[in-house]
Amino acid sequence: GEPLFTRSKHGMTPTARAQALWPQVRGALDTLRHSLAPEAFDPLHDSASFSIAMADATATLIAPPLVRAIETGRTQVALRVKPLTTRDPRRLLRDGEADLAIGHFPEAIAAIQADGATARERHQRLHETRYVCVMRRGHPLAGQPLTLDAYCEAHHLMVSFSGRPHGQVDQALAALGRQRRIVLTVNQFFTAGQVVTQSDLLTVLPLSFVAATGTQDQVVTRALPFALAPIAVQMLWPVRQDADPAHRWLRALVQQAAGVAA
Repeated sequence: GEPLFTRSKHGMTPTARAQALWPQVRGALDTLRHSLAPEAFDPLHDSASFSIAMADATATLIAPPLVRAIETGRTQVALRVKPLTTRDPRRLLRDGEADLAIGHFPEAIAAIQADGATARERHQRLHETRYVCVMRRGHPLAGQPLTLDAYCEAHHLMVSFSGRPHGQVDQALAALGRQRRIVLTVNQFFTAGQVVTQSDLLTVLPLSFVAATGTQDQVVTRALPFALAPIAVQMLWPVRQDADPAHRWLRALVQQAAGVAA
């Protein structure tokens, strides 16, 4: 068969074939390790560290109740929040860069559902919210219903984790034969809130995230003059950690925290 290692001056080096097989091999090894591991996890005595990938607004909402639960329970658990820079975090989970990802991942969820029993990730819905238009108090459009014409004539700020210049809003407008002028694109909801309060730019945010910008008292929200699908906030994790007692404890804690934050 095809060799998996070649000799080099530094020893044995994995071939491209071996590197391609490694994620499946690691998943099998993790499954075996979890099957031999103890069936219980005691957070009071068992130390554990988890890495969670999520956006700044999600962390603002979920991290406080997570920390309260960890501290009041006197657990030996530590969490690390990693910035989320993609709408598809499966690579982060497969490469072991994150133990859990929380956010709105429509493409990843669709792929997981299409893969069925062979999917390498699991997912669970935490809560649902909707998009709204956000502007500063005193904005010329703040004192009236927001029409499609007024929305398209205004200037805009877009939040994009990937940095792409177009998003769901632009797709919805294009379907109506309309477009908007985006003056600024950022990758943090907090930054979006700060800029909006000091300009006449409009932005579109999940309603549940407005408070996380720290500008709730300085902005107003308006219903969008076009339809956007609701936002399902989900958590994703690798199937290899599905039965791990410590990881199951973490997922239950996140689900509880999301209920508090919603």
